[in-house]
Amino acid sequence: MPKPGPRTIARYSEQFKATAVRLSLLPGVAVQDVAASLYIHPFMLSRWRRQARKGQIVTKGVKLDPQVAAELKELRKLRKEHARLQMEHDILKKAIAFTSARRAKSSPSSSTVKARTRSE
Repeated sequence: MPKPGPRTIARYSEQFKATAVRLSLLPGVAVQDVAASLYIHPFMLSRWRRQARKGQIVTKGVKLDPQVAAELKELRKLRKEHARLQMEHDILKKAIAFTSARRAKSSPSSSTVKARTRSE
């Protein structure tokens, strides 16, 4: 439910827009990661990128902090690694559940019969 009252619209400076566009154009950096790190919607960043292509936003001469670019690349790498580990974890959970269910289904008498025949 929306809040009553007038809508507030965030206004961003041209410098902020140009910096966001330059960050999103770095190789190995995704638009979604830049948008998330700047707390803006990815659609807004995509619109700014389109405006920059048309020349409405000037991105030349914008200084980028190399540390920010490195952090964005590291964030992307960590998210990929986290997704891979999450998938491995889910597979292991399913494997444990499968083997546990299989053990529960096997009758205890069949395992004791096998043990007796081995000992005899």
